Amino acid sequence: MTFNNFKNIIGLRIRLFAITVILIVYLVLTYVAQIIKFPILGISDTVVTIILVSVYGFLVFLPMHINFQYVSYSDEDDKISFRYFTSGIIGGRKNSVEIDKRNFSGFEVKSEFFGLKRSIILFQTFREGVAKYPPVYVSGLTRKEREKVISSLSQYVPKS
Repeated sequence: MTFNNFKNIIGLRIRLFAITVILIVYLVLTYVAQIIKFPILGISDTVVTIILVSVYGFLVFLPMHINFQYVSYSDEDDKISFRYFTSGIIGGRKNSVEIDKRNFSGFEVKSEFFGLKRSIILFQTFREGVAKYPPVYVSGLTRKEREKVISSLSQYVPKS
């Protein structure tokens, strides 16, 4: 099985861009062109601006906080392969994990921040012991994609 969440990442980037444009248009229409007149519903322009900028900040920094990552997964051939990098406003460095299926010793699924921040930690057996890889954050995957990855990884866990 091979897949990636490229469409989810592009959708996130488009939404972040649209939210940024909307905020800039609001700021220009309110403060530069002074087309939007206040108070509206008894709320001043300063209060509305603070609320909009706060919501904008939340929407922009939430994907960074939950480590919304581009993830490419493959279990083709004799290796399990994850390629991933952090998306959002500030992108991260590209990472890759490749584990030979014979040396794959298991995985652990973690969920944090009210179930929004989800990760998979992979383990590989070496002569010296078991290596634990850094977490691959699968928050950017749909539930169905996460289930497919977990099901696929479960096939390769050695039976004790």
